[in-house]
Amino acid sequence: MSEEQQRLKTTGWKKWGPYVSDRQWGTVREDYSADGDAWNYVSHDMARSKAYRWGEEGIAGICDHDQNLCFAISLWNKKDSILKERYFGLSNAEGNHGEDVKELYYYLDNTPTHSYMKMLYKYPQQAFPYSQLVTENKKRGLNEPEYELMDTGIFNNDEYFDVFVEYAKQSTDDILIKITIYNRSKEAAALNVLPTLWFRNTWGWGYDGYTPQLSAPASNQIKIEHKELGELWLSAEGTPELLFCNNETNTKRFNNFDGDKPFYKDGINDHILYGADTVNKAKTGTKAALNYDITIPAGESVTIRLRMADTASNTFNDFDAIFTSRKQEADEFYANLQSTEKNEDQAKIQRQAFAGMLWNKQFYYYDIHQWLNGDLKEPEPPSQRQNSRNSKWQHFNACDIISMPDKWEYPWFAAWDLAFHCIALAHVDMAFAKRQLNLLVRDWYMHPNGQLPAYEWDFNDANPPVHAMATWKIYKLDKEANDGKGDTFFLERIFHKLMLNFTWWVNRKDEAGNNIFEGGFLGLDNIGVFDRNIRFNNGNHLEQVDGTSWMAMYSLNLLRIATELAVNDKAYADIASKFFEHFIYIAGAMSNLGEGGNSGLWDEADGYFYDQLRFADGTAQKMRVRSIVGLIPLFAAEVLDDTDIINNPIFKGRMDWFTANRPDLVGLVSRWNEKSQNGKHLISLLRGYRMKCILRYMLDESEFLSPHGIRSLSKHHLNNPYSVKVGDTEFGIKYIPAESDSRMFGGNSNWRGPVWMPVNYLIIESLNTYYLYYGDDFKVECPTGSGNMMNLKEVANEIYRRITQLFLCDDNGNRAAAGSNTKIQADPNFNDHILFYEYFDGDTGRGLGAEHQTGWTGLIANCLYR
Repeated sequence: MSEEQQRLKTTGWKKWGPYVSDRQWGTVREDYSADGDAWNYVSHDMARSKAYRWGEEGIAGICDHDQNLCFAISLWNKKDSILKERYFGLSNAEGNHGEDVKELYYYLDNTPTHSYMKMLYKYPQQAFPYSQLVTENKKRGLNEPEYELMDTGIFNNDEYFDVFVEYAKQSTDDILIKITIYNRSKEAAALNVLPTLWFRNTWGWGYDGYTPQLSAPASNQIKIEHKELGELWLSAEGTPELLFCNNETNTKRFNNFDGDKPFYKDGINDHILYGADTVNKAKTGTKAALNYDITIPAGESVTIRLRMADTASNTFNDFDAIFTSRKQEADEFYANLQSTEKNEDQAKIQRQAFAGMLWNKQFYYYDIHQWLNGDLKEPEPPSQRQNSRNSKWQHFNACDIISMPDKWEYPWFAAWDLAFHCIALAHVDMAFAKRQLNLLVRDWYMHPNGQLPAYEWDFNDANPPVHAMATWKIYKLDKEANDGKGDTFFLERIFHKLMLNFTWWVNRKDEAGNNIFEGGFLGLDNIGVFDRNIRFNNGNHLEQVDGTSWMAMYSLNLLRIATELAVNDKAYADIASKFFEHFIYIAGAMSNLGEGGNSGLWDEADGYFYDQLRFADGTAQKMRVRSIVGLIPLFAAEVLDDTDIINNPIFKGRMDWFTANRPDLVGLVSRWNEKSQNGKHLISLLRGYRMKCILRYMLDESEFLSPHGIRSLSKHHLNNPYSVKVGDTEFGIKYIPAESDSRMFGGNSNWRGPVWMPVNYLIIESLNTYYLYYGDDFKVECPTGSGNMMNLKEVANEIYRRITQLFLCDDNGNRAAAGSNTKIQADPNFNDHILFYEYFDGDTGRGLGAEHQTGWTGLIANCLYR
């Protein structure tokens, strides 16, 4: 067992971690407006002067697990109009494709206990082009590319600093910090580097009058006093200038009056830039920085060393040795994880993927009852808020470390994203993955009616029900790692809550009570011809292939968990039968609805599944769009061993009853009663014929199969757009391989052509599940029209191969995901730093959307295990 694996079993090593958000401004939590305009209630410009209520942000930030104390870096290149204390980006309205960070930073390394961490921020030496980025992006339309920091030309002459920030823990409360700044230009360049400490403001809201304190007992040391943390000291090498202010809102700036707390949050900013008398000469406060005013010769570097510990007698004698040990232990941890067969590039990608996932942990605090009603020391919020966003979730009270999709673009959890995060994180920190899955079903998260919270912009939205799938996968992974001993307490605990959630779906999302489910956009934003969240006033409603298929998959996931629990508790046999019955009726409904049985979601002529608009008079119109929605039925597949059925007579009896009494339904799904040669039974929505029909489209390079995975919309619709008239309105959809051409759901993501990692992961997993039953005898043409026949495992491996080409270097040393920028592809100071984008161009593989989406895109780490 490696040193890092031993630390995972030791209490306290995760007390400090990268739990500071990359963006707190523009979030729902900080929004107290009457109209819910979160982006403008606290803007980037306001952020330096306003004390936050619910969390903190910073560059390369760390904090304790309750976010009492934060540490991050600030920088000034002598030319910017503000200190670089936080990442800059556009709000949703400013970007031509929604919100977008306009910085270059990379998460390079991290271990599960955060015993060693490393990241890189690239800071221009010329004035940061804030206005240019806003103005140019506002000019651009939906059909134009986004204007990025690289496009401004500010890096063309290498006039920038590479700022590497590393952390190494000697013990749970002894943290070494190393900041190494490289001057990449051909001239000497000056820079202020300000390592900064501050307390989250917990005293200004009227509940606790205790104010912690920072002070300066020595010329290069800051003393930290907090009732929850005790006493700590941040010691620094050299002779930095110690600057103190308070983490308090600048009321003079916003309200034109001096509050009772001098030396506001922006005091250090104003002092450094303008020489203002805005820092406390007494050297006390709740925010403090160590100002290193340095000049770095051309091509050289400067290193700043700090140490935060629970003793005042910090020394630096063992500093380098500790860093060396922690880096070696990180290497050992990942060497044990990665097979010896991997090439260097694969190992690098996988390690950076895990690093990004671990850096994207965040302290998430949100008490909705308190948020709606306001605080004792603050003005009463507008009355409209009582019936606004999330007002039906007053039980919700989160104060936890949560895996975020992207701490800048999505600094809030999303239910279905989190499930995929856990699948990847389980390979490096099984306990954390389990806790994350369990968190969302706790009483203070899950609604009393059984709904899981979707995301903070609207907890009422429905995300695809993938929680059970992730729970089962993680349980199996853990069982395999523990010599066949499964954590049934974990499994059973979540299972009971998921049964409540399943019932919510049945009661709330099956409008006609016919086992055809709606659900709205279901995380796929603009996948539909029109906004799938639309509620028609005339009795019409949309019957969704994906909503119904997700529920079929959910039924099988819960069935599989129930059969596992039934091994030790026979009461679960009845529950397994219940979910089997749900699955059968869903399968029947998908194929056969309406008079004459001709209005199911399956279209026999096309050999594909389509959504359909159900009219008030009972008739239906199919939405003949070949999208990834029609592939989701593939995911509803589960393989059981013969013993799983034989040893469960109640479950077997129910299966036999359906075979004898409902052959009409039995004939629509896989032949579960036909045992394969290796003793397996397949329960699936698809029999072999229908699966081959769907795979014919999916594996066609002129339809779904791209050089880099499965597209979200068939390329067929490039030259064959689809349109439909609903009432007096014409709606249309066409293949768009890159960014969205509409503002639907904010316009910052696109499911009308790009490749998305989580869906490709599920396709690969599903094909491998089918292979367990069918073996080598079941073959399909791959690619379609090639004459090359493959079994389903080989097809899965081919998709996996294409997915990995997004990140692996090609023969020219280029990475598809990095796009066409020559500097990013060829410059050694750029090309090995990998960004894990939200989604990828369906033609070229270029990375799009959120740039640090090492949430579900971190699943590439799982793919590289193969």
